[in-house]
Amino acid sequence: MATLDVYNTSGDVTGSVDIDTDQLAPKINKQLLHDVVLMYQANDRQGSAATKSRAEVAGSRRKMYRQKGTGNARAGHRTSGVRRGGGHIFAKKQRNFYYRLPAKAVRSATRMAIASKIQDGEILILDGLAMDEPKTRTMAELLGKLDLSGKSALITTKEHDANVYKSARNISRVDVSSFSDLNAFSVLKVDKLVLTTGAVEELNASISAS
Repeated sequence: MATLDVYNTSGDVTGSVDIDTDQLAPKINKQLLHDVVLMYQANDRQGSAATKSRAEVAGSRRKMYRQKGTGNARAGHRTSGVRRGGGHIFAKKQRNFYYRLPAKAVRSATRMAIASKIQDGEILILDGLAMDEPKTRTMAELLGKLDLSGKSALITTKEHDANVYKSARNISRVDVSSFSDLNAFSVLKVDKLVLTTGAVEELNASISAS
């Protein structure tokens, strides 16, 4: 069981909250985390790199000059891969890097990632984050009060909040996500995971349901 301080929007501690880390992730499997992160990175690859082979380059296929008697090295046609302007020897082709690991493994990795943030002290609980309108300056001031200026952070709310998202989208290295959209990669790649108390309630509910 982990007891974490709860901060308000002024950066002051207002209480605490408990998270059952033994139920959340009894052990942290680094190999599983590695495999899941690689999956997300592979799925983000565009896969559009392409070059032309010698068969695809425009140019004459006629032998440039006769094989013997010229004093020059023997040569084939102009689209040969060894000549300037020719095709690539091993041409790259567009490909799809997408693949999926079992859903149960992906869910377990997300829970392990959150547990690792708790163990490393890289999690912060925020007592509510209600914004009447999108305001980047307000969000930047809040991050400063929480000592998160210049750090990468993932702000996690109970549900999608358009005002919070729009307030943070122009701040470098700060992302916003609803609890249901969390994944191992998004959690592990940031310096600090920020959870609202509503997101913690969702987390504890998911722990109890498992």
